[in-house]
Amino acid sequence: MERILIVSTTEKSHTMLAQFLVSCGVQAQCCFASSGAEARRALLDGVFDLVLVNTPLSDEFGHEMAQAAAHDTLSGVILLAKAEIADSVAEKVEDDGVMVVPKPLSRVLFTQALRLTHAARRRLTGLQSENRRLQQRIEDIRAVDRAKCLLIECCAMTEPEAHAYIEQQAMKRRRTKREIAEAIIGGETPS
Repeated sequence: MERILIVSTTEKSHTMLAQFLVSCGVQAQCCFASSGAEARRALLDGVFDLVLVNTPLSDEFGHEMAQAAAHDTLSGVILLAKAEIADSVAEKVEDDGVMVVPKPLSRVLFTQALRLTHAARRRLTGLQSENRRLQQRIEDIRAVDRAKCLLIECCAMTEPEAHAYIEQQAMKRRRTKREIAEAIIGGETPS
């Protein structure tokens, strides 16, 4: 189930926005914050799929908090602003990945914003997992390279011999090349 943080000044607006989400077909667990500071604390404590900011907030306008949420989390962020200022607010925040929807709310426009936000969030999550996979691969290569250097220095192996040794040990012991490399770095002597 989705988790949504609704950031709005009054209890009445919390209820109205939660009901509006339900009427748009969104089934989610809603958490509420009444100020930018409270929303920032909530974002530190939990993971949210969507942050919905109804401007203005009691302690700030709300665009700074929306930008912070977009930068510091993987949450989709939608900012609700009066129609008269929505374009100027959008100019400030859209480069940060914040969607601005004008008030009063249009169900069609809001649903499109939700879909776009979810699509962007899925793409960002995919890119983050790819980044983690590539970082892991870089760390594996570094460990294997350090182990090869140690084998070259202490065992008078050539680089191809050291590489072949690590690969053979990985197959023989049914472990990864990185595990073998870390064992060599840790002081395990070649047999």
